[in-house]
Amino acid sequence: MQHPAVPELAHTTTRPVHWLATAAALAAVVAGSSFLQPENATAAQAGPPPVSTASAPDPNTVDYPQQCGVTAPQVQKKASGDLDGDGRPETVAVVRCASGSGTPPSGVYVIAQPENGRARVVATLVAPKERLSVSDFAVSGGAVTATLLGYSSPDVPRCCPDEQDKAKWQWQDGSFVRTKQPAAKSV
Repeated sequence: MQHPAVPELAHTTTRPVHWLATAAALAAVVAGSSFLQPENATAAQAGPPPVSTASAPDPNTVDYPQQCGVTAPQVQKKASGDLDGDGRPETVAVVRCASGSGTPPSGVYVIAQPENGRARVVATLVAPKERLSVSDFAVSGGAVTATLLGYSSPDVPRCCPDEQDKAKWQWQDGSFVRTKQPAAKSV
Protein backbone atom coordinates (compact mmCIF):
# COMPACT_ATOMS: atom_id res chain seq x y z
CA MET A 1 0.00 0.00 0.00
CA GLN A 2 1.30 3.38 -0.93
CA HIS A 3 1.14 6.35 1.38
CA PRO A 4 0.31 9.73 -0.04
CA ALA A 5 2.98 12.39 0.22
CA VAL A 6 0.68 14.49 2.38
CA PRO A 7 -1.38 12.86 5.07
CA GLU A 8 -5.12 13.35 4.92
CA LEU A 9 -6.11 16.13 7.32
CA ALA A 10 -9.46 16.33 9.00
CA HIS A 11 -10.09 19.98 8.02
CA THR A 12 -9.61 19.34 4.32
CA THR A 13 -12.65 17.15 4.06
CA THR A 14 -15.93 19.06 4.29
CA ARG A 15 -18.98 17.60 5.86
CA PRO A 16 -22.49 19.05 6.23
CA VAL A 17 -21.79 19.99 9.83
CA HIS A 18 -18.99 22.32 8.64
CA TRP A 19 -21.36 24.11 6.25
CA LEU A 20 -23.97 24.50 8.98
CA ALA A 21 -21.42 25.97 11.38
CA THR A 22 -20.20 28.44 8.73
CA ALA A 23 -23.76 29.48 7.88
CA ALA A 24 -24.62 29.95 11.57
CA ALA A 25 -21.50 32.07 12.17
CA LEU A 26 -22.24 34.25 9.13
CA ALA A 27 -25.88 34.73 10.22
CA ALA A 28 -24.69 35.76 13.70
CA VAL A 29 -22.32 38.39 12.24
CA VAL A 30 -25.03 39.87 9.97
CA ALA A 31 -27.60 39.94 12.81
CA GLY A 32 -25.10 41.50 15.22
CA SER A 33 -24.14 44.23 12.77
CA SER A 34 -27.75 45.41 12.56
CA PHE A 35 -27.72 46.12 16.31
CA LEU A 36 -24.34 47.83 16.39
CA GLN A 37 -24.51 51.17 14.51
CA PRO A 38 -21.99 54.01 14.55
CA GLU A 39 -22.95 57.19 16.41
CA ASN A 40 -24.24 60.17 14.43
CA ALA A 41 -21.56 62.51 13.15
CA THR A 42 -21.21 65.71 15.15
CA ALA A 43 -18.52 67.57 13.22
CA ALA A 44 -19.45 70.95 11.76
CA GLN A 45 -19.87 70.87 8.04
CA ALA A 46 -18.22 73.44 5.82
CA GLY A 47 -20.12 75.22 3.11
CA PRO A 48 -23.13 77.49 2.81
CA PRO A 49 -25.67 77.73 5.62
CA PRO A 50 -28.55 75.28 5.47
CA VAL A 51 -31.41 76.23 3.19
CA SER A 52 -34.46 77.29 5.11
CA THR A 53 -37.93 76.04 4.32
CA ALA A 54 -39.28 79.50 5.14
CA SER A 55 -40.89 81.26 2.22
CA ALA A 56 -39.84 84.72 1.10
CA PRO A 57 -41.97 87.61 2.37
CA ASP A 58 -44.77 88.75 0.06
CA PRO A 59 -44.04 92.37 -0.97
CA ASN A 60 -47.74 93.04 -1.59
CA THR A 61 -48.56 92.70 2.12
CA VAL A 62 -46.16 95.40 3.37
CA ASP A 63 -46.73 99.05 4.28
CA TYR A 64 -44.10 101.12 2.45
CA PRO A 65 -42.72 104.43 3.70
CA GLN A 66 -43.85 106.11 0.49
CA GLN A 67 -46.71 108.58 0.04
CA CYS A 68 -48.78 108.21 -3.14
CA GLY A 69 -51.79 110.37 -2.34
CA VAL A 70 -55.06 108.42 -2.47
CA THR A 71 -53.55 105.24 -3.96
CA ALA A 72 -51.18 102.74 -2.41
CA PRO A 73 -47.62 102.27 -3.70
CA GLN A 74 -47.36 99.60 -6.41
CA VAL A 75 -44.75 96.82 -6.50
CA GLN A 76 -43.11 97.02 -9.94
CA LYS A 77 -40.44 94.33 -9.52
CA LYS A 78 -39.47 91.85 -6.84
CA ALA A 79 -36.75 89.27 -6.20
CA SER A 80 -35.86 87.11 -3.22
CA GLY A 81 -32.77 85.56 -1.69
CA ASP A 82 -30.87 85.21 1.58
CA LEU A 83 -29.11 88.57 1.76
CA ASP A 84 -27.82 88.51 5.34
CA GLY A 85 -26.73 84.87 5.59
CA ASP A 86 -29.24 83.85 8.28
CA GLY A 87 -30.73 81.03 6.20
CA ARG A 88 -34.07 82.82 5.65
CA PRO A 89 -34.92 84.61 2.39
CA GLU A 90 -35.56 88.32 2.20
CA THR A 91 -37.51 90.01 -0.60
CA VAL A 92 -36.35 93.15 -2.36
CA ALA A 93 -39.12 95.21 -3.96
CA VAL A 94 -39.01 98.08 -6.43
CA VAL A 95 -42.02 100.22 -5.57
CA ARG A 96 -43.47 103.42 -7.07
CA CYS A 97 -46.67 105.41 -7.18
CA ALA A 98 -49.09 104.98 -10.06
CA SER A 99 -48.80 107.70 -12.68
CA GLY A 100 -50.83 108.65 -15.72
CA SER A 101 -47.76 109.98 -17.50
CA GLY A 102 -44.05 110.39 -16.91
CA THR A 103 -41.95 108.13 -14.74
CA PRO A 104 -42.51 108.49 -11.01
CA PRO A 105 -39.48 107.88 -8.79
CA SER A 106 -38.90 104.39 -7.41
CA GLY A 107 -38.14 103.17 -3.94
CA VAL A 108 -36.11 99.98 -3.41
CA TYR A 109 -36.89 98.23 -0.13
CA VAL A 110 -35.62 95.10 1.63
CA ILE A 111 -38.40 93.14 3.30
CA ALA A 112 -37.87 90.54 6.02
CA GLN A 113 -40.26 88.33 7.88
CA PRO A 114 -39.37 87.66 11.51
CA GLU A 115 -40.04 84.12 12.71
CA ASN A 116 -43.13 85.16 14.67
CA GLY A 117 -44.16 88.38 13.02
CA ARG A 118 -45.53 90.21 10.03
CA ALA A 119 -43.32 91.04 7.03
CA ARG A 120 -41.91 94.56 7.18
CA VAL A 121 -39.45 96.91 5.48
CA VAL A 122 -36.05 96.55 7.17
CA ALA A 123 -33.93 98.69 4.83
CA THR A 124 -34.35 101.33 2.14
CA LEU A 125 -31.76 100.99 -0.63
CA VAL A 126 -33.15 103.78 -2.84
CA ALA A 127 -35.52 106.39 -1.42
CA PRO A 128 -38.13 108.01 -3.71
CA LYS A 129 -36.78 111.45 -2.73
CA GLU A 130 -33.64 110.58 -4.75
CA ARG A 131 -35.88 110.87 -7.86
CA LEU A 132 -34.46 107.74 -9.53
CA SER A 133 -36.08 104.98 -11.58
CA VAL A 134 -34.88 101.38 -11.48
CA SER A 135 -34.20 98.94 -14.32
CA ASP A 136 -32.17 95.72 -14.71
CA PHE A 137 -32.97 94.68 -11.15
CA ALA A 138 -31.80 91.35 -9.64
CA VAL A 139 -30.96 89.50 -6.43
CA SER A 140 -28.14 86.99 -6.80
CA GLY A 141 -25.34 85.59 -4.65
CA GLY A 142 -26.39 87.59 -1.59
CA ALA A 143 -26.28 90.91 -3.47
CA VAL A 144 -28.84 93.29 -4.95
CA THR A 145 -27.98 94.87 -8.30
CA ALA A 146 -29.85 97.51 -10.27
CA THR A 147 -29.42 100.11 -12.94
CA LEU A 148 -30.53 103.49 -11.62
CA LEU A 149 -31.88 106.03 -14.09
CA GLY A 150 -31.91 109.71 -13.20
CA TYR A 151 -32.08 113.27 -14.49
CA SER A 152 -29.27 115.78 -14.88
CA SER A 153 -31.54 118.78 -14.24
CA PRO A 154 -35.18 119.67 -13.52
CA ASP A 155 -35.51 120.68 -17.19
CA VAL A 156 -35.22 117.05 -18.36
CA PRO A 157 -38.71 115.58 -19.01
CA ARG A 158 -39.74 112.86 -16.49
CA CYS A 159 -40.32 110.43 -19.35
CA CYS A 160 -36.73 110.47 -20.51
CA PRO A 161 -33.98 109.97 -17.90
CA ASP A 162 -30.59 111.12 -19.15
CA GLU A 163 -28.30 109.62 -16.49
CA GLN A 164 -27.54 105.98 -15.69
CA ASP A 165 -25.64 104.36 -12.83
CA LYS A 166 -24.99 100.73 -11.89
CA ALA A 167 -25.55 99.96 -8.22
CA LYS A 168 -24.78 96.94 -6.04
CA TRP A 169 -25.65 96.45 -2.37
CA GLN A 170 -24.41 93.72 -0.01
CA TRP A 171 -24.93 93.00 3.67
CA GLN A 172 -21.78 93.94 5.64
CA ASP A 173 -21.37 94.47 9.38
CA GLY A 174 -25.10 94.76 10.09
CA SER A 175 -26.22 96.98 7.21
CA PHE A 176 -26.52 97.12 3.43
CA VAL A 177 -23.49 98.76 1.86
CA ARG A 178 -23.52 100.12 -1.67
CA THR A 179 -20.40 99.34 -3.64
CA LYS A 180 -18.51 102.36 -4.85
CA GLN A 181 -19.53 103.12 -8.40
CA PRO A 182 -18.16 105.51 -11.02
CA ALA A 183 -19.89 108.85 -11.60
CA ALA A 184 -23.26 108.83 -13.35
CA LYS A 185 -23.12 108.51 -17.12
CA SER A 186 -25.31 110.10 -19.72
CA VAL A 187 -27.87 107.87 -21.37
